[in-house]
Amino acid sequence: MKNSRRDFVRKSFLAGAAVALGKTRLCRAAAITNPAKSATRSRLAAVSGKDAGRMFARAVEMLGGSEKFVSPGDRVVIKPNASFANPANWGNNTSPEVLAAACEFFIKAGARKVVVIDYPLMGGAKAPEANGLADVCRSVSGVELSVLSARYQFRKLSVPGGATLKTVEVSREVLDADLLVNLPVAKAHDAVAASIGLKNLMGIIWDRAAFHTMLEINRAIAELSLAVRPQLTVVDMTRVMVSNGPKGPGEVATPNLLVASVDPVAADAYSLTKARFNGRRFKPKQIRYLRHAHQAGLGEIDLSAVDIREDRV
Repeated sequence: MKNSRRDFVRKSFLAGAAVALGKTRLCRAAAITNPAKSATRSRLAAVSGKDAGRMFARAVEMLGGSEKFVSPGDRVVIKPNASFANPANWGNNTSPEVLAAACEFFIKAGARKVVVIDYPLMGGAKAPEANGLADVCRSVSGVELSVLSARYQFRKLSVPGGATLKTVEVSREVLDADLLVNLPVAKAHDAVAASIGLKNLMGIIWDRAAFHTMLEINRAIAELSLAVRPQLTVVDMTRVMVSNGPKGPGEVATPNLLVASVDPVAADAYSLTKARFNGRRFKPKQIRYLRHAHQAGLGEIDLSAVDIREDRV
């Protein structure tokens, strides 16, 4: 059963050639075809409550259960947003409670190891110490924190179909994972209006400054997911910095919500509708990187076409 499940995951989620050190290999975190064009509708789980552990478990259950994503012995990589050396209550980093819920869930499901990884935008290794995420990694057995900082930690990939982003250097830890989980926080962003899941993947690449200075950032964000795609996105909306993001400080809302889907575009689109960012209520098609990602075949932007399941625990 494990081999058949893993074969399916690799064929569906992980197919695609990657160029690394002059060699060609299969990239374990590569893009899949557009779920919006598949035989079944994209499914999304939205769970509200105050207990992050119960919320996370319920969200995964609503998507098919842990066995759909992880098998005993798997190496799970979780990408939170740990960009800033700010207190957790600022709402611009993934909540420690949500990260702990995710780590504990996958360890209990049989993961051999859970690696929590990010490339902090400010503060380096001090960022996860200040925002509480390092404490989570120390407190949960089987969890390791990896703070990216050096170029040797990345591998160069070609971007299939990339018009703006032709190649990109991606974390080796991410590419070698059995399961990649994107665990972003939703927050206001001065360059793209709202930073959610697709934007969070900029924290696994070596040269993200190029997205801001050399490339059109919205297209680059979308095309990054042509090369690297998590098998699961869970958006943390327990606390949301709704103004003056991404750095803050800013106004913080508390929707007390987790949004989960295998479709990263649907996850971002739904999350966008659950808060005002810098005083505005955006529609998904108003966010350019979401529109580009949908057009590139990476997911469903029309929420009426998504199987949305909501619950409270």
